Amino acid sequence: MTGSSSGLAAARRIVVKVGSALVVDSRTGAPARDWLAAFAADAARLRARGQQLLVVSSGAVALGRRRLGLTRKALSLPEKQAAAAAGQSQLMRAWEEAFEPHGQAVAQVLLTRDDTEVRRRWLNARATVETLLALKVVPVVNENDTVVTEEIRYGDNDRLAARVAQMIGADLLVLLSDIDGLYTADPRRDPSARRLDRVSEISAEIEAMAGGANAGAGVGTGGMATKLAAARIARAAGCATIITLGGRPHPLKAIEDGEAATLIEAGVSATAAYKGWIAGSLAPAGTLTIDAGAAAALRAGKSLLPAGVTAVEGRFGKGDAVLVRGPDGEIGRGLSRYDAADAVKIAGLRSGAIEAALGFTAGPLIHADDLALVGLPESR
Repeated sequence: MTGSSSGLAAARRIVVKVGSALVVDSRTGAPARDWLAAFAADAARLRARGQQLLVVSSGAVALGRRRLGLTRKALSLPEKQAAAAAGQSQLMRAWEEAFEPHGQAVAQVLLTRDDTEVRRRWLNARATVETLLALKVVPVVNENDTVVTEEIRYGDNDRLAARVAQMIGADLLVLLSDIDGLYTADPRRDPSARRLDRVSEISAEIEAMAGGANAGAGVGTGGMATKLAAARIARAAGCATIITLGGRPHPLKAIEDGEAATLIEAGVSATAAYKGWIAGSLAPAGTLTIDAGAAAALRAGKSLLPAGVTAVEGRFGKGDAVLVRGPDGEIGRGLSRYDAADAVKIAGLRSGAIEAALGFTAGPLIHADDLALVGLPESR
């Protein structure tokens, strides 16, 4: 089993980026239904063995152009937004039809850059995707091109896919390309070019390969350089990346069968990267003081419940980082699921009383997944 095939087989949560050239038939401008059906069969097989899958799919603008009769190659921003609005429903219908024979539900998720960059919106987007995955639904993500402007857009779905992988703690990002991996030079121009089966670090030498000879490799708006940029984002989040040829039938099965691909290793585990970010990269906006029982529960891997909170300090919002302090000092840092005013109202209350006090509930004050404890680094 190759590194790429073992990486796919072992991954718990997988993000697959699918470009416009795969989703849309270049001859007709209609959805590429045969390819989509083959991909859905691959995805259904992964889902059946317990793996979670999220698809980042381009294609709305390409499909919308055809529907609206926009034949000019260069479209204005309002025309692109109109095409996206007209094509997104077609795109989702194509994905629904592909997954339907497998009894697999799909759900549309449209994001802008702010949804993965602004902490409060990031938290909300992550909660939505996590719920869909828990319900065994395949989320189909695209940039919300109907409202995004040039100043706040991702620019390509490779980077969007990497940010989504980062957001949900994915183990593996699969970038389906028009080339079967990263080469030492452009194989279409240099017969001696060698494909790299595995990359352990994205060095300056590796980046030079993508920025030069491989620059034109890739479909849509992204080339190999954007794929490596995406892999760098994913790697820092503890997520490995596979770059492989998407146009062949059953591309995910092809990876498992050992077909050509490049695996870019993760730097650390996704959990360790995320909790390291919480512990070291965020300035706490407030403090939650907890009792000895709550401190013991946190050290045992539990979430922070309001019942154990004895004091709330600071002016923090939902999703902000807060310091957690116990009887013996700092316990750790975490992301609060409530703002400071609501945290004050529910401090000391049992979980069943939260909704009565606030009119809603967002679960624990800090979920265990969003808490980095002092002296207990995550290795998963």
